[in-house]
Amino acid sequence: MLLNIGKKTIGDGNPVYFIAEIGVNHCGDINLAKKMVLAAKRAGADAVKFQTFQAESYVTPNTPKVKYQKKTTTSKETHYEMIKSLELSNEKHEILFDFCKKNKIKFLSTPYDRDSAIFLNKIGCDTFKTASADIVDLYLHTYLAKTGKTVIISTGMANIDEIKQCVEIYRKNSNKNFILLHCTSNYPCSDQSLNMSVLPKLASKFNCLVGYSDHSIGIEASVISVALGGVLIEKHFTTDRKLPGPDQKTSVLPKEFSEMIKAVKKTKLILGNDIKKCQPEEINMARVSRKSLTLKNALNKGDILKKKNIILKRPGIGLFPKDLKRFLGLKAVKNLEKNYQIKFKDFK
Repeated sequence: MLLNIGKKTIGDGNPVYFIAEIGVNHCGDINLAKKMVLAAKRAGADAVKFQTFQAESYVTPNTPKVKYQKKTTTSKETHYEMIKSLELSNEKHEILFDFCKKNKIKFLSTPYDRDSAIFLNKIGCDTFKTASADIVDLYLHTYLAKTGKTVIISTGMANIDEIKQCVEIYRKNSNKNFILLHCTSNYPCSDQSLNMSVLPKLASKFNCLVGYSDHSIGIEASVISVALGGVLIEKHFTTDRKLPGPDQKTSVLPKEFSEMIKAVKKTKLILGNDIKKCQPEEINMARVSRKSLTLKNALNKGDILKKKNIILKRPGIGLFPKDLKRFLGLKAVKNLEKNYQIKFKDFK
């Protein structure tokens, strides 16, 4: 199963795709956003992801902050004010879109409503990434499904029935270009909540590619996701955890992101494929350490080969026990010494 994100193909036999989730860590500062894009590029990310929203369109003034936001932002600022301060204008989106294109790194963004998705589609986005919270926004998913473009769907907080309802929208609109990301929606989330074994179940039940949106501390969960069939990894990214904003403290720094990529690539290499065969580096070992059909005692020309004449000895460059039945009861065509490893041409 394969899927395209821009010019890159993900899925069977292809490298894992890495998204640096800048999100709102730019603090509304276009220059900081650019700095983060370049840092993500140097760290090895395939794409950077932002968030597209207008606070007034999706947050009511009395919306409370969630627990982690209370810990990472000032209590003097309301949830609405926090979201409002993190908006990127349409103009800044277009600047970042062009900046990413110039620097050869994919620009992605999460639309938080249908109008935001329409805007991203208009500026040329060929791939969308939806937030976990919006798996129940079927209006948004209906629009995205109808574009026919690739959609990366996070599934944090969702149960199987909610995921099914969302996926059915894409099926109904003949859009097979979606990937489900397993996710635990807390910042950071605890190890016991990661439930990574869900990944292969999602792939099997919905017959689609799967990946992982990692909100945990460390890189172990991302590495495990690849071992369980994940083909895409998204992780929050920053250049300084001391910057203001709700997500900075749980984001990885460029060096950590790079280390994650190296670990995942090594895991992918170690996993290999499901074909069991003698590896090139095992060939010499096989030739030496396996045992071949060997004469236990010398035979004279005309002697009949019997089972009692055979023993198995190293090296393994001769014939194996499976071939013995072809020789038993045949006559030697020449004198053969003890410890000689027999060949087909030695008997008739």
